[in-house]
Parts: sequence; structure tokens; C-alpha cells
Amino acid sequence: MSARRLSILLGFAVVSLAAAGLATSAHAQYSRPAQRVLARAFAATGGQGWYMLRGWRETGRREGLAYEAWIDPLRYGLRTETRDAQGLRVHGFNGQADWQVGADGAITAVNDHATLSRARTEAFFAANCYFFRGRFDARGDYAGVRSLGGRSFEVVRIQPWGGEARELWFDQKNGLLARIVDRTGPRASAVRVSDYRKVGPVLIPFRLATEAGGRGSAPWSPDPLARERETLVFAPVPRERFSLNRPEELAKVEASRGRTAAGEAARRPAATLRSPAPP
Repeated sequence: MSARRLSILLGFAVVSLAAAGLATSAHAQYSRPAQRVLARAFAATGGQGWYMLRGWRETGRREGLAYEAWIDPLRYGLRTETRDAQGLRVHGFNGQADWQVGADGAITAVNDHATLSRARTEAFFAANCYFFRGRFDARGDYAGVRSLGGRSFEVVRIQPWGGEARELWFDQKNGLLARIVDRTGPRASAVRVSDYRKVGPVLIPFRLATEAGGRGSAPWSPDPLARERETLVFAPVPRERFSLNRPEELAKVEASRGRTAAGEAARRPAATLRSPAPP
């Protein structure tokens, strides 16, 4: 074998070993027990069907307000539009910056660590990114079996790179995610996950209700729904939807304010709409 051919083969071998090492390193961020629990949840909710998803759009109600959201499970991307009495509020995250447009047209775009950490955390768990370890860097550790309300759960603690950790509680009977616990604040908060429905190739929960009652040791006592999905469509989402386009966003907010004002006028008592009596 010529020296040149031997050099080329050795080069390929080094590259292959390096790639294998990187893959092992990426998967090693999840402990084996955590991988086991996630693999069961992955299979229970659609398995390979998750890899068919290129994005999704959903509508529903969030904390009592109508919302519309777009999610990218391929790269960090989350956009939420919420409507209230003042009009439309838009919040977006494209992986690099977090931005908002208020109902009054005020624009906020930031990339400080604390804000990006919260935005990355929300986008990561909204898209079930823990199922895609080859796409998103995160750590996952097994926290053991917990009991609550007469049920048993296997708990995995997952923290996306640059984000905040969450505990995911998976029902031991069916492997489905049933609870998400946030212990990053002075007092833990929890969300109960339920009402799974088949949408396309996967199972998706349609109800996410906040829980009351301490640090999760008390029986479930759900507050009003944190989020209730009403429609869900899987389809690719253009990346520009997650970035701030000032003229386009301001035009949408302004149009919404006009519609809101017209709607408020239509709901006023008739007496307030009468012209003053002539002198």
C-alpha cells in the first residue's frame, strides 16, 4: 500500500473516530436511566412519527386569553400571539434574541442571559426537544420514582444548554408525561399535563393546568387552565416568523387595535352611542 493511500485511510479513520466520539458525548449527556424513561415516552406518543414533524401551529386559550403559536422542533423557534382587551401582543424567540411587541406598539428586543434562558427553556419544552438529543444540547438525569395522588411516576430532570431545569414526571403505567415541575424559583410550581389526543403521527396533550398546593407533595388541586389547545396543525414554519420584522409586526398590532376598538364600541350600551340632543 502506498504511503499516500495509507495516509488517506488513516485520515478517514481519525475523522470517523472523532465523529463517533462526538455522538457518544452528545448521548452521554442523558444518563442511561433517563434515556430509558424518555425512550418509553417517545414510543408511547408516536415513536418515529416525531421525526416527521417540521413545525406546528396551534390555537387555544392561555391563562384565559386566546392565543396562536408557532413552534419549530428543528431549531429553536417559538412565536406566540395573544389577544386581550387592549389588542394583539406578539412574543418571539429565534434562538438568538427574545423580542416582544405590546398592544400599544412598544417593541422590546433583548439578548441578555436571564431573558434568553427563560425563552430557550420555554421553546425547548414546548417542542418536546428532549426527544431530539441529536438536535439540542441538554443534560438529563434520572430522579427516581415519586408518588402523588395514588399514582406513581418516573421523574427525569432535564436542563437545556443555556436554559433552566425542569422535572418531567412520566406515568409509570403508560409512560406518558403527566406533570412538569419548576424548582428554579423560591417556591416550586407545577403543571399537570393531560387530555392526550392523536394528531397526525403523534399523541399530544391538549390540557396543561397549573397546580396549587405547595411543593408538589399535596394532592392535585388545579388552578384555572394555564393552556388549553383547541387546534393543532403540523406544517413547516418559515424561519422569518420567529424573528422581529418591525414594520410587519407593528402593522399587525395596529390593525388589531382598530378591530378591538370597533368591537368595544359595538358592545357599548346603545345610550352611550346616541348623539347629544340639539340645544
